[in-house]
Amino acid sequence: MTLRFIGTTSDDGDCPTLYEIDGTDEILVQGERETDPEHLVQLRDVKPSETFVRVPRALLTRYAPRAEAPVIQPFSSIAHLFREFRHTAWRLETRRGYASDRNSPKWQRWQAGEDIADEPANAWRENVAVQTGAGKRFERVRLVDEPATDGQRFLLASAPSNVAAGEDIRNLTRAQAEHLRLPDYDFWLFDSRVVARFAFDDDDTTLGVYVTEDPAEVLAACQARDAAWHHAVPTTQFARRVASIV
Repeated sequence: MTLRFIGTTSDDGDCPTLYEIDGTDEILVQGERETDPEHLVQLRDVKPSETFVRVPRALLTRYAPRAEAPVIQPFSSIAHLFREFRHTAWRLETRRGYASDRNSPKWQRWQAGEDIADEPANAWRENVAVQTGAGKRFERVRLVDEPATDGQRFLLASAPSNVAAGEDIRNLTRAQAEHLRLPDYDFWLFDSRVVARFAFDDDDTTLGVYVTEDPAEVLAACQARDAAWHHAVPTTQFARRVASIV
């Protein structure tokens, strides 16, 4: 079973931290081991396999409360949110590639050496233009490996069309993301209220999304957004950096 980072109250990225154990309703707690003899003798019904850690109350009150676990839904189930959100639609992209990109005609043209920076409007970009024209914000942070993968270089090459439509797309190296303890999964965050977390198979195909308004999930997403956005580099500037390395 894998662990999914939930949140931490540590400024230095060490401990204390909470993780969710995927496939269960259990949480793994990371903290300083309790060693005070006066405390240890007061503990009851202790099994040899058990240990005890100290964590601040704020860690549990921020991240431990959970609503009923969301069920996976088709991505199409959140299509209306891209029109109906009121203020911000924010995306974290963490994968090294996406099957939807590799299966697109634009991918073949890019591999053939064509410039894909200036693409004609499509339904997505038309909606972005409408929403940003109304004063709303579409924003993304994309993680990029060093060196960048083909999938990441494709997104850097194609980003200008989305930026021209009104999206603010920025990039962050994976090393920086790991230092910032960003989540290792993709999600959309709408109006700091609704989180849609992606599920992918091993071939990078989207299986669906888990949609929730659970305060703990939303808070974790908001904190990830704030940290990522502070350090991320605008896509045009970042693309020049990657091109100079290739």
